[in-house]
Amino acid sequence: MVSFLTYLNSSANGIVTRDFSGYDVAKVLANAGNFRWVNTQGDHAILKWEHPDGPDVEKRTVSVPLHDRVRTGTLRGSAEDTGAKDFDEFRKWIDRNR
Repeated sequence: MVSFLTYLNSSANGIVTRDFSGYDVAKVLANAGNFRWVNTQGDHAILKWEHPDGPDVEKRTVSVPLHDRVRTGTLRGSAEDTGAKDFDEFRKWIDRNR
């Protein structure tokens, strides 16, 4: 199984839609990215990820607005919070897994 970050940082071709709903992003992170949807605060999903060797090694928290359309800058911030190195690859990964 390819790890989430390795998959995101690998090169892949494809055309990506510019629009994602917050629910799509949160759902993909939870189902394909090994994040846990731990809480919903207002209209934001709070997702957490821990390194397989334990939270002392690495852990991440991502807040995703559950809007019909997530703006590009907000999506870029979520990508950075997940540890993705390449925003375009992150968008492609979300598009392929939603």
